[in-house]
Amino acid sequence: LVNLAGLNVQGYRVTGTNPDGSLALGAVENINVPGQSSSQPLETSEFLIDVNLDAGAPASSTYATTLTIYDSLGNAVPMTITFTKDALLPNEWTYDITLPAGTTTNGPGPPDIVISDNTLSFDAFGALTNGTDRTIDIINLASGADPMSITWDIGDAAGNTHGDVNQFSSPSGTMFQTQNGYPAGTLRGVAVDDAGVVTGSYSNGQVTPLFQLVLADFPSYYGLSKMGQNLYAESRASGQALPGTPQSGRLGSISTSAIEMSNVDLAQEFVKMITTQRAFQANSRVITTSDEILNELINLKR
Repeated sequence: LVNLAGLNVQGYRVTGTNPDGSLALGAVENINVPGQSSSQPLETSEFLIDVNLDAGAPASSTYATTLTIYDSLGNAVPMTITFTKDALLPNEWTYDITLPAGTTTNGPGPPDIVISDNTLSFDAFGALTNGTDRTIDIINLASGADPMSITWDIGDAAGNTHGDVNQFSSPSGTMFQTQNGYPAGTLRGVAVDDAGVVTGSYSNGQVTPLFQLVLADFPSYYGLSKMGQNLYAESRASGQALPGTPQSGRLGSISTSAIEMSNVDLAQEFVKMITTQRAFQANSRVITTSDEILNELINLKR
């Protein structure tokens, strides 16, 4: 990132996020967005589904829903959850996890898929009674990815359900599902906000802060040395530069997608305007003279 004079624009590299949600910043360096042109994949570690299992379904009936998860290499893996109503207990279901053939080395199900608890029990009002989270371990992935341990977010540690899994007397269906993984992505666009944060938008849907512009304050603005082309340099009279981030201390904000207004020499601009006006007047005189000559020609004919 350079300005019109070819000078590098500098900023703090974003290294992460602090516990309070603010950006963790590294050293000041030249902002180089193409160097951050790829977004690493994130392995799925948690998912949530909002599903209803038909209370009126006959015994041993099944319902299946599919959720796409991502391994540590960014491969998309369709994970199918098949619910089966118990043959004897009307308010109890079991579920199995299967993956497409070839995803793991030992088949689409066990022993490469281990579920901590595959039983879902409901009360007389259709609410889940065993609402603790379930863990699904997937090992021996044929892609060479790291073994996966995925949590099905059903409830809290005390076993209180979130109300996402129910058994009501309506057709089985999935209303909502989400998971926290995503594939690798490529840079699609860059934006800068009022705080000077340079953000990259990637093809995998991630929006990642990359840099934050650095501004400099000086004890005396009038002591800065004029360098021309709207540039100023530090001098003994100005004092040392005090770098910081926009909107911190005495530093202002960044005006994005705006063209900076500049001062001009009014005397020079007036001279240009008068010259243009005189040129227009001279051209108009030529037209007037040509018109008079034509009139004289017409009079001579008469």
